[in-house]
Amino acid sequence: MAKDPVCGMVVNEETGISSEIGGRLFYFCSPVCKQTFVQPEKELAKMKKRMYVAASGALILAIIRAALYISVAAGAMVVSWVPFPEIPFLSYGMLLFIIVTPVQFIGGWTFYVGAYHAVKHRTANMDFLIAMATLTAYIYSTIVLFFPELIPGEEKYVYFEVSAVIIAFVLLGKYMEEAIKKKSSAAVKKLLDLKPAMARVIRDGLELDIPSNQVVQGDIMIIKPGEKIPTDGVVIEGESSVDEKMITGESLPVGKKPDEEVIGATLNKQGLLKVKATKVGKETALSQIIHVVEQAQSSTAKSQRLADSIAAKFVPSVVSASVITFLVWYFGMNDFISGLLAFVAVLIIACPCALGVATPAALMVGVGKGAESGILIRGAEYLERSQKITTIVFDKTGTLTKGEPEVTDIVSLGNISENDLIILCAAVESGSEHPIAQAIVKKCKAENISLPTITNFESLNGLGVQAVVNGKNIYNGNRKMMTKYGISSDDVEQKMSGLESQGKTAIIVAVDKKIEGIIAVADSLKESSPMAIAALKDLGIECIMITGDNEKTANAIAKEVGIFKVIANVLPSDKAEEIKKLQSQGKIVSMVGDGINDAPALAQADIGIAIGSGSDIAKETGGIVLIKDDIMDVSRAIRLSQATMKKIKQNLFWAFAYNSGAIPLAAIGLLSPIIAAAAMALSSISVIANSAMLRRYNITSGEEKLMKIYKSKKQKLEVLN
Repeated sequence: MAKDPVCGMVVNEETGISSEIGGRLFYFCSPVCKQTFVQPEKELAKMKKRMYVAASGALILAIIRAALYISVAAGAMVVSWVPFPEIPFLSYGMLLFIIVTPVQFIGGWTFYVGAYHAVKHRTANMDFLIAMATLTAYIYSTIVLFFPELIPGEEKYVYFEVSAVIIAFVLLGKYMEEAIKKKSSAAVKKLLDLKPAMARVIRDGLELDIPSNQVVQGDIMIIKPGEKIPTDGVVIEGESSVDEKMITGESLPVGKKPDEEVIGATLNKQGLLKVKATKVGKETALSQIIHVVEQAQSSTAKSQRLADSIAAKFVPSVVSASVITFLVWYFGMNDFISGLLAFVAVLIIACPCALGVATPAALMVGVGKGAESGILIRGAEYLERSQKITTIVFDKTGTLTKGEPEVTDIVSLGNISENDLIILCAAVESGSEHPIAQAIVKKCKAENISLPTITNFESLNGLGVQAVVNGKNIYNGNRKMMTKYGISSDDVEQKMSGLESQGKTAIIVAVDKKIEGIIAVADSLKESSPMAIAALKDLGIECIMITGDNEKTANAIAKEVGIFKVIANVLPSDKAEEIKKLQSQGKIVSMVGDGINDAPALAQADIGIAIGSGSDIAKETGGIVLIKDDIMDVSRAIRLSQATMKKIKQNLFWAFAYNSGAIPLAAIGLLSPIIAAAAMALSSISVIANSAMLRRYNITSGEEKLMKIYKSKKQKLEVLN
């Protein structure tokens, strides 16, 4: 154990993980702690402070300017025969200098840093142009204020407001964009929180409660019903069912008995278990998932902003144009002051302030529109990627299906009616806490059916349950259970196989050792799943289903939903690898999932789409989050992303075109820096107005027509069948 120099927490040197009871739980520590948790928060906080400084300065300047104009106008109207006294130039200029200087060097600091790195790497970006334009306006104005004799000519204006407004606008845009993105580190923190804080182990014959990260290989852990398993291990004593949904994504608990493996962070549902720890620290399944998430997030190249890619060519052209303008005026016309003013005007009019809000303005409107419909888009890079998607991979459980079993078939094979069959079966199952049992009982409760009293209830792990109902011995279970009690299931084998081929779990119901029927239970499809797949196909997107189920079950579900390509028998840790394989074929892949086991695949995909009803990990890892449990929102999210990206491109075009078109006017002296600043503000307003039009976008556009086509095809298939 060692103390982390960054956060001061005690770190397990083997795992790199520390724990602090009652405080921060399981932070990755130095250097990952600093890199993952500390720096992003500090940078966003610093940007917020700079934005406040710039916005406050620009607001104060606007108030002063408005007050001055109103005063002058009022004085001219009320006392027209008395000239309104002018404010001394030095006093007014000094006031502007005092207000703008903090904006220039506190608010604009981020642009200077960006410009420095651009120059260092021999490139040009928007930071470079903004820094050059604002510094030119600021330095020129400062010289005019303090050393007016250095500037020839009569007209000596200061342009402090221009510099402050540019910085405020662009910084506000940058902050807007960063503020709506959730940092990827949240996914890691959520994953780490899954692991229980404490573990109960046997050491030297004594039961001890210790921090779970102090469990070592060979420790015997005691896990009571309702407790999470601290780390990976093997059962040495006891039988129980374990809910592994948070890791495997599968809805049904898995029966565990001696010599069977259990996974850390999963939930013990029923019996007391004694587990020998076999994997700890970085070797556990949970740690491996965390590693895959981190690796995928760090290896995925961040989408380069369209603005910066254009700026790389645009900025050098603007700088060259401004320099040439000055040289022509100075050497060609022997006019230094006009050349300098034209130089400043070109830089200012060419500095696309509108570009600073082009992306975030459209993004904010698009995100707001999506949020109204239950769709969260977590950043501009996801908008960029979504329009290029060629393939969508769907997780099965909890994504295409409801994630919980339901009764699908009640088959009476004897003299007992279907209604009486489900009552007898549910009565016995009422003594069990197994999800299949609960699904059968829920079926009766939904129909307000009262259940008879049972006696002599017995649960046989992995086989089924039995009890006495109204003096009759009732057996609910699988083939092995029937064999155990000497009940032949040969006559129902064909019916059982037929149900199982449809991906259903078939339960035999025997009364007094005579089979009377079969109850089938399955994780049923969401009502919207088939229509959602049809909507995506209409967009020209290939749909694939991925699952841990066997091929027979998987194909049955996929056929029902309208998917014809299935990747079955996939372990949770291998899902991301399957995404990589598809990407290696040149496909732009999106992953749709809801479980923790989907997190690595969501991170690996070009764009992850997380179902909001799923785990927090999936939501934190996904680039698009669907708040509602409606799979139709996948196609809606993609269409909304495409519409928003289209608006962003329009904004970028007009931001550049507007300013570029004005450069020649500024170069020949027809635009003063003040007019250039006004034109720049107008271009920003036009971009914001264009973005606002996105609110009219109909997110369900075209679905009604598609629904009619889908229903028509479905009816034809039903007739053929």
